[in-house]
Amino acid sequence: MARIQLGTIYEASGSFYVRYVTGTTLSKSGKPRPVQRSHRLCAKDDRYYSSKAKAVKLLAQEFMLSINRQEPSVGEDMTIAGFWEQRYLPYCEEVIVGGRPRKKPSTVRGYRQIWAQHLKAHFGTLTLRQYQARQGTAFLQGLTATQRETTLRHISALASTIFSYAVVQQHLRSNPWADVVFPADAVAGPRVPHYSWAEAEDMIAALVDRVDCQLIVALACFLGMRASEIAALRWEDVDQEWLHIRRAYVNGRLDVPKTQESAASIPLVDRVRVPLELWRQRSLNPSEGWLFPSGGALPEKRIIAPEMRHLANGPSPVDLHNLMTRVVAPRLKAAGLKWRGLRSGRPGAITEVIERSGGNAALAQGLARHKLMSTTTDVYKRSISHAALLNGMRLLEK
Repeated sequence: MARIQLGTIYEASGSFYVRYVTGTTLSKSGKPRPVQRSHRLCAKDDRYYSSKAKAVKLLAQEFMLSINRQEPSVGEDMTIAGFWEQRYLPYCEEVIVGGRPRKKPSTVRGYRQIWAQHLKAHFGTLTLRQYQARQGTAFLQGLTATQRETTLRHISALASTIFSYAVVQQHLRSNPWADVVFPADAVAGPRVPHYSWAEAEDMIAALVDRVDCQLIVALACFLGMRASEIAALRWEDVDQEWLHIRRAYVNGRLDVPKTQESAASIPLVDRVRVPLELWRQRSLNPSEGWLFPSGGALPEKRIIAPEMRHLANGPSPVDLHNLMTRVVAPRLKAAGLKWRGLRSGRPGAITEVIERSGGNAALAQGLARHKLMSTTTDVYKRSISHAALLNGMRLLEK
């Protein structure tokens, strides 16, 4: 059933207008948002003197009657699988202003994996209009025995986004996934482990014969950099005080950083500056090129951003996963240290910064380059250490 609109009356430039909704579009985050229009009702005068005047309200009601009589048109029904292949995937991969695809290649790759593993069989031959919210609720509930909460949320988000785009394309009037009930008993997965700065210093000491690996560990553990950002660093991104994050290197592809806020600058600290200068000397004092190069060439077809194509002629960035597995993990194991992966450096850095700064979450947010502080404190901050808890309670006693 079509929604009955009353409209909103407002005054502007000596006239009265009524504002109403004509449809929906997708926001930058992929969620549907209303498209609004305004219609001029009359000029302000002795009869039409206020937006609350009866005469103005009658004009608005008469106009909105004509709007409400217009049954919203709905396009052809399609199978959900057909809409995915023919409409939604092309939309995600469409090249937009700036020469980049609408969705990052890593995002599309994740979408394809979720579709192939979970959604394709679930949707089967159902059409967009046949699908109901109760089917989505039962589907997610049935996955709770084999999938953790994070995976379920990824599945739910993709399914909802597909149907949201179907609403925008006028194949549907509403998104059934808006009414899907997420399982209350979904099991949360284990959190990413983290390194303390003391552990990071022990690892760096154990890598004394590999300055490049010392620097990589320092960037992850003391500055909280992502592995994709570390691999994509160039000497041109380094000055006396700052590291400038300008790109990422993910699965053999150069791309922009993970989020808009991630493209920022990080101040250098001595724990990073020392191995950085040693690595610069070991690399014969370069002024340009990859900070951590590999031996091969990077084919231009794998560069997705036009402004990065000039980088294709040089050696490609190092494969950090291979380097960590082949060099770092064995050396740390021989030294009696546990390697938890490079990504454990980021939550460790955020946790240490908050504790050592007396709870300054804004400082940690700036280092992590998160849009929301809640991401810093809720997702990356780990439990307070025993030493910090003890020191805090002693301060309270004083």
